[in-house]
Amino acid sequence: MVDSRGACPCPRVLVMKGRRRPAAPGAAGPSSSVAMGSTTGSTPEDPTAPVPTASAGPHRPDRLGRVGRRPVVMAALLGATGLAGCSPQGTRTASPSTTAPAPSPATATPTPSGTASADPLAGWTLEEKVGQLLMVGVDASAPAPASTDAVVSHHVGNIFISGRSHAGGPAVREVITSFTDLVGPTTTRNTPLLVATDQEGGEVQVLAGPGFSTIPSALDQSAQTADQLLSSATAWGRELADVGVTMNLAPVADLVDIADPSTNGPIGQWGREYGHDAATVSSRATAFAQGMQAGGVIPTYKHFPGLGRVSENTDVASQVTDTVTTRSGDQAVSVFANAIAAGAQSIMMSSAVYSHIDGASPAVFSSVVVTDMLRTEMGFTGVVMTDDVAGAAQVLDWEAGERALLAVKAGCDLVLAAADPAVATQMAQALAAAARADPVVAARVDESARRVLALKDSRQQSTPDS
Repeated sequence: MVDSRGACPCPRVLVMKGRRRPAAPGAAGPSSSVAMGSTTGSTPEDPTAPVPTASAGPHRPDRLGRVGRRPVVMAALLGATGLAGCSPQGTRTASPSTTAPAPSPATATPTPSGTASADPLAGWTLEEKVGQLLMVGVDASAPAPASTDAVVSHHVGNIFISGRSHAGGPAVREVITSFTDLVGPTTTRNTPLLVATDQEGGEVQVLAGPGFSTIPSALDQSAQTADQLLSSATAWGRELADVGVTMNLAPVADLVDIADPSTNGPIGQWGREYGHDAATVSSRATAFAQGMQAGGVIPTYKHFPGLGRVSENTDVASQVTDTVTTRSGDQAVSVFANAIAAGAQSIMMSSAVYSHIDGASPAVFSSVVVTDMLRTEMGFTGVVMTDDVAGAAQVLDWEAGERALLAVKAGCDLVLAAADPAVATQMAQALAAAARADPVVAARVDESARRVLALKDSRQQSTPDS
């Protein structure tokens, strides 16, 4: 989730319009968390939270009072790969929900152009490779010097347009162009930036004004048929592409199936969910994502393995823990399985802790969740990115550089520093230092840099005129 001023990938809105939601049949109660008495961070997913500060709390190897990490337990995630269209207790299948639009061809595993033997990283310095793993926040109205410095001095290869802008398309394009013009041989090795924003709709819409539609909330979008939503999202995607945005940190694929969805702080409270059953969420999230792709924008499903069953928002509360979601046979996880089957290119991790999967670490720092579950068991080969780890309360017990390193070690490819662009420098330095000292980390940096480059290359091939 990202702050209305750039705290996390799900920008918050300043005003929340009231809405009523039906309770989910047989729904479970929300999981636990501990709200911070004095919050120091905020993100766009909490429209009312204060802006997070740049400082991080003291490092604590285990914020949850546990010793060491839980051993990796390899288990079949979906048995017969369950899907959203099945009942909560039913056996899931390996194909997407039948209510979702037909998947776009060849989107899940983009490969760089050129010969199979060509190494896209040939000749790159370590610092240049590390830069491809970072995405720095850029205020949509008044970019901070630290955002520019991240690209110019630390080779950061991706930006996130944050905050709230009502200035309209030309003004946004001017801001974006001021950063894409920085691309060159000494900054990003002439590699284009991923230009992301958070244009979910409803309470989370960074860009507004002339040239941008007022997008309804996901809950309201779900009233459209899948085909209608695909058409709407295609138009919204074209609006983004027209100003230079190449990636949207949406759709929300979180299943809010608790008795009172409004008690789910990060998602249900704001109507960010596409429904309260897996089939509906899967169908509409897929329609939105495919519409974005058709409009020339890379969609990002979030927040794996699901943020719809907690009570607090990880942007403004610590020790947020999901005590419901499981590694195998879970309907919330099946939504992401459907997304992968439909060709998902990018998935964002949750920062909550999942006690039934890996109770020792936030999911974003857990190799059990990222590598063993999402990649190995579910077969996802695209880009895995973090939620904002620059100012989210859930991760402030770790220093900024360590947050980036833990995420990359866990298997994440792209680290989002939205709330405070200044920490991108610390993250770049920490990753480079660790890669120099440890060949395993160096190999992880290379692996993730190749995935990010492949994602960029796949978009260039699909939108040659962009």
